[in-house]
Amino acid sequence: MQLDADADGALDSWDRFCVLSGELIGGDGDLSVGPRLAPVVADLCARGFATLLRDHFLHSLEETFRNNAVKKFWRHFHPYCNSSAADRINFCVKEHWPEEILSTALEDICLEKSYQEKCVLVLVHALQSYEDRTPKKFKAGYCSSSLMPRYQLMVSSVLLATLPLSFPEILNVYFKKKLEELNIIVAGSGESDQLSSPNLFERSNNSAWHSGMDIDGQETVISESSYLVKNIGKVVRDLRCIGFTSMTEDAYSSAIIWLLKSKVHELAGDDYRIPVLGCVKKWIQAVPLQFLHALLTYLGDSVDYESESSGLKSPLASRPSSFPGIGVPSEALVRWHMRLEYFAYETLQDLRVGKLFEIIVDYPESSPAIEDLKLCLEYTGQHSKLVDSFISSLRYRLLTAGASTNDILHQYVSTIKALRTIDPTGVFLEAVGEPIRDYLRGRKDTTKCIVTMLTDGSGGNASGTGNAGDNLLEELNRDAENQEIADYDDHTNIDEKQAWLNCESWEPDPVEADPLKGSRSRRKADILGLMVGIVGSKDQLVNEYRVMLAEKLLNKSDFDIDSDIRTLELLKIHFGESSMQKCEIMLNDLIDSKRTNSNIKTSLLKTSQTVPGQEDIGMSHEVLDATIISSNFWPPIQTEDIIVPASVDELLSDYAKRFHQIKTPRKLLWKKNLGTVKLELQFEGRSMQFTVAPVHAAIIMRFQEKSSWTSKALATEVGIPVDSLNRRISFWTSKGVLTESVGPDADDRTFTVVDSMSDVNKNCIVNERLDEYQMTEEGESSVASVEEQLKKEMTVYEKFIIGMLTNFGSMTLDRIHNTLKMFCIAEPSYDKSLQQLQSFLSGLVADEKLEMRDGLYLLKR
Repeated sequence: MQLDADADGALDSWDRFCVLSGELIGGDGDLSVGPRLAPVVADLCARGFATLLRDHFLHSLEETFRNNAVKKFWRHFHPYCNSSAADRINFCVKEHWPEEILSTALEDICLEKSYQEKCVLVLVHALQSYEDRTPKKFKAGYCSSSLMPRYQLMVSSVLLATLPLSFPEILNVYFKKKLEELNIIVAGSGESDQLSSPNLFERSNNSAWHSGMDIDGQETVISESSYLVKNIGKVVRDLRCIGFTSMTEDAYSSAIIWLLKSKVHELAGDDYRIPVLGCVKKWIQAVPLQFLHALLTYLGDSVDYESESSGLKSPLASRPSSFPGIGVPSEALVRWHMRLEYFAYETLQDLRVGKLFEIIVDYPESSPAIEDLKLCLEYTGQHSKLVDSFISSLRYRLLTAGASTNDILHQYVSTIKALRTIDPTGVFLEAVGEPIRDYLRGRKDTTKCIVTMLTDGSGGNASGTGNAGDNLLEELNRDAENQEIADYDDHTNIDEKQAWLNCESWEPDPVEADPLKGSRSRRKADILGLMVGIVGSKDQLVNEYRVMLAEKLLNKSDFDIDSDIRTLELLKIHFGESSMQKCEIMLNDLIDSKRTNSNIKTSLLKTSQTVPGQEDIGMSHEVLDATIISSNFWPPIQTEDIIVPASVDELLSDYAKRFHQIKTPRKLLWKKNLGTVKLELQFEGRSMQFTVAPVHAAIIMRFQEKSSWTSKALATEVGIPVDSLNRRISFWTSKGVLTESVGPDADDRTFTVVDSMSDVNKNCIVNERLDEYQMTEEGESSVASVEEQLKKEMTVYEKFIIGMLTNFGSMTLDRIHNTLKMFCIAEPSYDKSLQQLQSFLSGLVADEKLEMRDGLYLLKR
């Protein structure tokens, strides 16, 4: 009977508990049931039902919260969540969306949650009253203190279980729009002055946001900023209240990062002449950090850095410096500052790396962008990203058939200069430059373009905007002098203390560095050394310079060689005097020629004055200037026999005789096809001036004898083949001086000189310059090119190569090269480079004497 009474009492207490708890939870703010609930709770706890009543109470709260609050909360966001992607864009552009619905929804659910928390406290107080009257040994199992955390966990679990997939996106939009609005407000107030104001985001002790400033206009701006941050803080607080702490932090973090990225893109842009990193860092302290400081202060999360409750401090920020308008920041703010700065460095770095090709094209005007990139890479350490991205850009945009060798070389020089700024060790230049060097080695005109770039006076710039007379070689010479001074200081002006300091600051090369090359050797590899590395040897570069210098000197109409002498002296510094000896002799030949011309003309003038009537015979010797060369020291000269008019031949003969008298026993051997001739053609009432090659002068001077010639007869008179005559005489027909008609034979043409100037103007088919015409023939050279010289020299070894391939069947390039070096030791000994041999073998393949398969050369079958 006793058991039945206890059971009835327990059931009665449980029924009363269910009724009272239902009344409490379902009530409209009425908490008066608390005193009546306490004895019922005590009775059930005494009977051992503490766990059951807690679970039932929480379950009832969950059902009520789910039905009354959660469904209503998510209903606010259904229009957005159920819309298409295009319609969502329309939501985002609305002025107060999602601020209004988010604030309303959070306010409603937080009110419901606040009331339920009070209900939980009623139960907690009832449990605590019973626990206070119960001895300690019987308290296990009641745990009133765990009830509130369990309720908080229940709230967040219910919300997360019903969370729409688009809700994080809604939060993201909200924080983006609010931060952008804040940025506009602050930017409009004048960043440099307002963003450093200590009162910009300050909060008073009673949570009333104020400006603390009396300046007209600024007070309004600060008040707007404070009100905006307060609203954001209220939303963040409410989101935290319903258990969305992590999601909220992710949302406003991504919004801050998005705003920072937009700011970096806005400041950086495509203008590489202005440094932007400093502006970005100031903006970080002015907007995001000020906002975060105000937000953390509003939420009560801004713990002083020196406080013991601040937790484990970051080893990277043991003692933070003071921030403008903030003072000594909290630990959380320090971490935010480091995070934002790293992202800013990384974003700017990615922007500059992506545009590095254009930046280097504009170098040195783009030096500020290069300096920014250097600082970013030092901070992030992502040098490999630069190497991979830039090599990809080079292969796609520069190392193509459409790019000229000259453009590639100028870009390479700019790349060297820019990457030396970014990485003085030369490690990444070594990696980036290798594809350029490999590509240039496959181009035939690389050596010629390198020599032209070194000596053309454009300062190594593709636009040719260097200082007057200032070529890349002079620039390199200044760099070399500076390097020598730096090296001298490194080794002679360092005391023991400084040496120890240098040792302590030593750092190993990056992992990308080639272990076979020391860091010092990379630093000392100058631009000219890298250029020589493309060609293969300095001898090839010197030979190409000899050919270009000879061509230039032979086509000079005067003896002005001051710039050539200066260039030669600079080359001697880099290549040595022995390598440039032949070039020096070539320049000395022109100096001697100038002096010899003066002496011979003076001697001939005296002779003409002593012999009566001599001055009226033939041409004047004043019209002749001879360039006298030492042929053994010049590159092979292209010769062509031509027959010059008798008056000219007589003039050359007199000059040669006088030279022999002065320079006994030396004699002159005229190269009549070389040089330039200045002509004046006189028509009725007008004359025209031309500067042409001797063969063109010989052709047109024949028309003094008669006005019309057939091509065959004229070719015989000039002493050149008919096809060569037809090619050369086209110059005069293009200028309108001669007219062409059908000859007596089918394969013959007749050329006739015009009668008057009007005929010249009518027949001329190109734009005229009536004062002077300069004759230039493309494809014809006075000096044999390096390739032609090499082919002639290598012809000696052709039989050796054919014999080797006959005996061995097939051989690699290296094996052919080593075999020739081993067996061709008699005169002429084999002294060619691997690249020169490869070029010669490629010619034999083109002539179908050899063929190449899988890297092996074999005889053509």
